[in-house]
Amino acid sequence: MAAPLYTTASGQLWHAGRILVATVGLPARGKTHLAHALERYLRWLGVKSQVFSLGDYRRRVIGGAESLPKDYFADEGRSEATEALRQSIQNGFDQTVAEFFDLGGQVVIYDANNSTQKRRYAIRERFGKMGVSVMFMESICTDQSIVEANVRSVKISSPDYVNWDPEKAVQDFYERIRGHEKEYEQIEAPSFPYIKIINVGQQIIVNNIQGYLQSRIVFFLMNIHNKQRTIYFARAGEALIEHLYKADADLSSLGWSYADRLAEFMEELRHRKALENAESAHLERRASVMTQTERKGVSEFNDGRITAAAASAGDALALGTGTTPTGPVAAASLRKALHDEEGAGPGEEGRPLVIWTSARRRSSHTAWPFAERGYRVIERPQLSEMNPGIVDGMSAEEIKKRFPDEWEKKQKEPYSHRFPRAESYHDLSVRLEPIIFELERARGDVLIIVQSSVLRCLLAYVQGRKPHEIPLISVHEGELFECAPTAYGVETIRHEFWDPIKEREERDKRFFQRDQDGLAAGADPENRGVDKFSVRDPAGDAQRAAKADLHSPSGSGSTTRPSTEAKI
Repeated sequence: MAAPLYTTASGQLWHAGRILVATVGLPARGKTHLAHALERYLRWLGVKSQVFSLGDYRRRVIGGAESLPKDYFADEGRSEATEALRQSIQNGFDQTVAEFFDLGGQVVIYDANNSTQKRRYAIRERFGKMGVSVMFMESICTDQSIVEANVRSVKISSPDYVNWDPEKAVQDFYERIRGHEKEYEQIEAPSFPYIKIINVGQQIIVNNIQGYLQSRIVFFLMNIHNKQRTIYFARAGEALIEHLYKADADLSSLGWSYADRLAEFMEELRHRKALENAESAHLERRASVMTQTERKGVSEFNDGRITAAAASAGDALALGTGTTPTGPVAAASLRKALHDEEGAGPGEEGRPLVIWTSARRRSSHTAWPFAERGYRVIERPQLSEMNPGIVDGMSAEEIKKRFPDEWEKKQKEPYSHRFPRAESYHDLSVRLEPIIFELERARGDVLIIVQSSVLRCLLAYVQGRKPHEIPLISVHEGELFECAPTAYGVETIRHEFWDPIKEREERDKRFFQRDQDGLAAGADPENRGVDKFSVRDPAGDAQRAAKADLHSPSGSGSTTRPSTEAKI
């Protein structure tokens, strides 16, 4: 369900009141990843929500890990000064959360370890008095490879370890984990609402969830994972008949050129990233060796035992009984123990790339060059562009002249307004919610090729935008959006791979030259400037009909496009 078009008297959505979702668990269990993913979803729903991280608040107050007292994360024996500092930071953090609720916030994701029953009781006591419903989200990892992957991610993206040596960052982080292990108490059969997530979604335990919004939160968390992957977005190519929804036209010659260039650029980009990963592979293996050595100091805690394969590989390297750190046996053992084949690294050519398109011709045909290269292409009808209704094919000036009242409403409420027999951005968001859950479940890389209105909605979700911002998001031809989810948000890179102005100028020159040559040869002047692809013939229609199964979910079917002679 997308953002509703109403609020209650209190300003809250779905009569759900105010909710605090408090994370629970040891470090490197994916709590921050879950928190930021949930924040993106709630914002896309229109809920005024925010992640409040105790770690971020601490860094703002006293700085990064290098500024902390040595006993700050110790499980016992802290000095009085350190205890006073910790309590001061905790009180200030709780006050910041309370102020967000006082200013109209509806949902807070309280990102901290909250590892003891005493601490969880204090949270319920404080915020319960404010009329806030408190639910806990506990993340447990019994699969040590997940912890290893999270530790590797931390040394890259954690604000605590900016400019740190990777090996020292891993060592410091494991010391922090050891400090929390002894005092950690799992949630045990309470009466209050909680969701327990084991191995980032492999198993989920839900208890006493109350109300619609808490149920939506649980349903979302059941669909996400933390495997490393990249999501790409691109517009569909130019159609022969632009701005006419009912036409569902084929690609123009320029559209085919765009499709070819998009496929070429994607392969170049993924190959370049694979080379970058290969260059850093040696350092990654060294960091993995340090990870294995440090991990031996972490007890075989019931929250995550050492896997036999990883431990034996790490011990062999640490003790010098195996091959060298760059040797094939050690490298293979560590890769097998510590890396998931589907998530070995961003942009690796070994990680699968799947193309998603709508059922519209301009979208599905833009993916044909990918099908010709052997990529799996999946057609999803929910990705079809927004239906313009009675204003289909009209320019802005025509709409203002024929429907002045509707035009004025559109300017006031661009997200929620719909023309007669049309869809609004709100309607489109409702239609796209199943796609969002499919996207969260996807384990490999995904490229989504769609029309601009759909692209705006999906980018708004991935980037954590608010619903009213969706119509304002800028998406241009020739741009590829590369979005990589991380523990602390989503990193977005905008690539420019195709210049629409330059390409149209060159096409016009080719058309002009072709017309001149045709006139010189005695051709019909009525056909000047006509894209040959716009001439429909029975043979061409039969050819297209024979390829109707190209984009079935299995990815099977013919991959032969119409004759390239028609491409100008």
